[in-house]
This record gives sequence, C-alpha cells and structure tokens, in this order.
Amino acid sequence: MPVFRRYAVYFTPEPGPLADFGASWLGWDAVTGTPRAHPDLTGLPLPVSELTAQPRKYGLHATLKPPFRLAGPNDPDTLKADLAQLASTLAPASADGLEVSRIGRFLALTPRGDPAGIAHIAGETVRRLDHHRAPPTTEELARRQKARLSAQQREYLETWGYPYVFDAFRFHITLTGPLPDDMLDPVKGILETAFAPHLPAPFHLREICLFGEDETGRFHLVSRHDLTG
Repeated sequence: MPVFRRYAVYFTPEPGPLADFGASWLGWDAVTGTPRAHPDLTGLPLPVSELTAQPRKYGLHATLKPPFRLAGPNDPDTLKADLAQLASTLAPASADGLEVSRIGRFLALTPRGDPAGIAHIAGETVRRLDHHRAPPTTEELARRQKARLSAQQREYLETWGYPYVFDAFRFHITLTGPLPDDMLDPVKGILETAFAPHLPAPFHLREICLFGEDETGRFHLVSRHDLTG
C-alpha cells in the first residue's frame, strides 16, 4: 500500500453521473488520480478553475474523519484494516437527496431530510479511528483557532484535532472555495442547474473511503469499504 503524508476518511460518490460530473467540475479525479477538464458553463462570474481552486486537491468528497498524520507506530495497512473492521459494524445511512447549499461563504452539496444516520457514521469514524491520529502541530492548531469557534468547538479541536465533529458536524460535499457575497447566489443558481441531472434521490451513504495526500497536496482514493453492520 502506498505511503502518504496524511490520511483521511471521506465519503466519495460511487462511480456514476455524480462522481463523473463532480470530478470534472473540480478538475481533479481523486479516484483515478488524474486531472479533469472543467465543464463549459455559461454565466459564471469567474472561471471554474478559480472557483474550485481551494477544494480541487481533495477531490469530490465529504469529510468523515479529517486529514491526519499517522501516529507511530501505526502504519497504513493497519489503518486500512481497522477502517474495514469499522465499516463492517456500521449500517448504511440515507437522506432524501442532495442539494446545492450555502455554507458560510462557500457552496456545497448537502443532504435533504434527516441527516442523523449520516452524522452517526461520521461520529463513529472520528472516535474509533482516533488512535491512528498524531496530535496536530502547534501551527495546525493555531490555523484552526483563527476561525470563530465556540467553546465546544475549541474543546473538540483540542481533543479530536478538528472542531467540526459530533454535534458540530455537517455533512457536505464542497464545490467551491470562499466566494464574495455578491457571487454566492449567482453561482449557486448555475450549480443547481448543472448538478440537477446528476443528484441522487434518495441519497445513500453505503461506503466509507480511505484517502491519502501525496507530496504535492493532492488526495487519492486508497480503498472503499462497504458499510455492512
């Protein structure tokens, strides 16, 4: 198994229309590890390459356990085996569908309907794989602490290395970087039209995936694990 500088547990769509169009929109296919040509969409206030510059390196994904460095003496094969074991104990989760939403200053696909089952999967992934995670560096903590965090989120950051876990978690598939206020609604409208033919209804989370970050900062799919609990 390749050794990466960081690992993460993500949801990424199964092969199909959403995975294909989403990889094209971002310009990076993390499943094949190859760049993709952007779609030609009219009316956007900026080129697609600029709108997607920040999320591109991650590929089309929703974070379940955020990127982390391995704590010694852990190794990638043990992490993969433990993720497979975890997946065997978790049941799939569903929502009514996905929709384009504003989250702060960026746009993402978020679930319609009750996300409790999805949040449970994320919480268990954070908790039960945490022994693999090396503590964040002082610089990583300082960068996270620049955000406006609640007291609970600061506690999560100290304990779990990330502030947006458990009750602070929100499942989302990031589509853009931060946008000026006057661009958010126009870009949202265009993305709603562009993604509409590709969005599943209902939406099913049936797999969790191990990703690795290479030396250039790009993330790659390492393995998929069916939820069979």
